[in-house]
Amino acid sequence: MKFISTRGEAAAVGFVDACLAGLAPDGGLYVPEEWPRIDPAGPDESYVDVAARIISAFADGELSDDVVRGICQRAYASFAHQSVAPLVQTGPNAFMMELHHGPTLAFKDVAMQLIAQLFDHVLAERGERMSVTCATSGDTGGAAAAAFAGAGHVDLFILHPFERISPVQRLFMTTTGSSNVHNLALTEDFDACQAIVKSLFADRDYVRRTSLSGVNSINWARIAAQSVYYATAQAALGAGRPLRFVVPSGNMGDALAGYVAARCGLLAGFEGVCAVNENDTLNVLFEQGRMRREQAVATPSPAMDISVPSNFERIAFEVSGRDAGLVRQIYDQFAQSGDVELPDQIKGPLSCSGLSSKSVSNATTMTEMATVLAETGWLICPHTAVGTSVAREMPQSNAVTVVLSTAHAAKFPETVLEATGRDAPLPERVKALAGRAEVFEQMAADAGAVRDYILSHQRT
Repeated sequence: MKFISTRGEAAAVGFVDACLAGLAPDGGLYVPEEWPRIDPAGPDESYVDVAARIISAFADGELSDDVVRGICQRAYASFAHQSVAPLVQTGPNAFMMELHHGPTLAFKDVAMQLIAQLFDHVLAERGERMSVTCATSGDTGGAAAAAFAGAGHVDLFILHPFERISPVQRLFMTTTGSSNVHNLALTEDFDACQAIVKSLFADRDYVRRTSLSGVNSINWARIAAQSVYYATAQAALGAGRPLRFVVPSGNMGDALAGYVAARCGLLAGFEGVCAVNENDTLNVLFEQGRMRREQAVATPSPAMDISVPSNFERIAFEVSGRDAGLVRQIYDQFAQSGDVELPDQIKGPLSCSGLSSKSVSNATTMTEMATVLAETGWLICPHTAVGTSVAREMPQSNAVTVVLSTAHAAKFPETVLEATGRDAPLPERVKALAGRAEVFEQMAADAGAVRDYILSHQRT
């Protein structure tokens, strides 16, 4: 199977090279040349069984089935729940999918643990090493740090917005003690961090010199790995049962994974609602057909404080009839003006894609955490609260509603305490984190400084 760029000016590559590259050379995002047909998950299959089948379908023979299975087994061995993404019932015809049983208590672990195993296996076989970078609004950096800490063939460089993530989120990325993990705290918002990462990849000579790769949600392996828990949810709730997923969204990778699962035949049907906070540019995209860049504002759900949802590009590519020229034109214009009206070729089909969006205010997010506690006795994180708030206001449906619980409440103890009056202590398995020394460097959001830092700190 080959993977092509959404902008149409990069050569098609195989699964492994698409994952190692992250971003295509022309600035686009990789997607499969054709969608594979994958049998739905069965009720007797384990999470590893389903993950191995799905990853093997995308790898299409590049990696042996035994190798893929070994990667999946190692990736999920550290999860605290054997189901990896268990479902809990929250009400009539309503469930929550808990995605916070990984080592850093967030859904990003589900894909990042697999990516780290994949990278280290492939690079060891090739006798190579890489520099991996990611911009993070909170959880991606911690998940990457935990997954790649001590990796023999990867140097990891994390960019996070200084004082715009929770202290616990920061601890997960700054306390690994591993010499191959580097943390840069930039004095701007997440969008500035992401823009710097994209500028690094735009310089193809720099990419070659540093053997640079990325593990943000633009990486196809992230999408493939996250499609697995949509498939297992379908199997658990009934093979033919229609499901409606509510997905707390920032960069839109998690919602895209549901779309991908449906395209590959893993779901009986697909309805995905992107629940966003007051940074509602994704909502504007769906409701007005307008893509605009705005300054992200701080909210109680900081991992979603994103104004440019990168994975929308893949959806635009699909609904346009895979018109790479049109996608390239839109994103070139957006890079210049930061404000683009989507053409009818995208607007119309977008409304039939199965995806939609709904925004939630800061005040509603805080109230929702208290409401869920009163109803269920559970503490939920503010990102999950954005999802449950959207689900609460949705019209009745024959579909089962599944809210993705994206992080453990303990990652946001200050916010949870303010909203509910209750403490959200770290689980026993990660309590030692609080006593470890933090290592990170604060610097201006300057692309040149970041470039120099990576050059001077990568191992050869």
